Amino acid sequence: MQECIDRYSALVWSLARRFTSTQADAEDAVQEIFTDVWRSSGRFDPTIAGESTFIAMIARRRLIDRLNRQGRRLKPVAMPDENQVGESKVDASEQGQELTEEFSAASEAFEQLSDDQQRVLRLSIQQGYTHAQIAEITGMPLGTVKTHIRRGLIRAREIIDEIRGTAGTEVAL
Repeated sequence: MQECIDRYSALVWSLARRFTSTQADAEDAVQEIFTDVWRSSGRFDPTIAGESTFIAMIARRRLIDRLNRQGRRLKPVAMPDENQVGESKVDASEQGQELTEEFSAASEAFEQLSDDQQRVLRLSIQQGYTHAQIAEITGMPLGTVKTHIRRGLIRAREIIDEIRGTAGTEVAL
């Protein structure tokens, strides 16, 4: 679990910062997310999605659940970066480089998806809409929305693996 936290803490923290309004909320959310990752690790299937996708989806769901419990919607609030607060993380520049490479590969993969897949994934991942809400917004049947999301994520994973040249070399949870 420590390896998982070390490897994905920057990803989870960046998501938590987007979904929460205070540093304390973000810290609580990160702890809750990693607890849920631990509990859900048995459901991880590398044939469906990569580790980072699996963790990001758990994080996103937990963060949306937190917002729903609090009865509010996403409100972007700029939180200071932890390096600006004076806290320095070990290998922060290395993590930043790793995230930049992952973002570049993900962006390239996303651009290769069909227009419909891109649209539903944007609504789901970036806007936080549920599948039912996406179906209503797009006018697509619910099953079609789910299919576009699933196939889009699978295809993005395949493209990212091709870009990295590392198919099947993920660290197991």
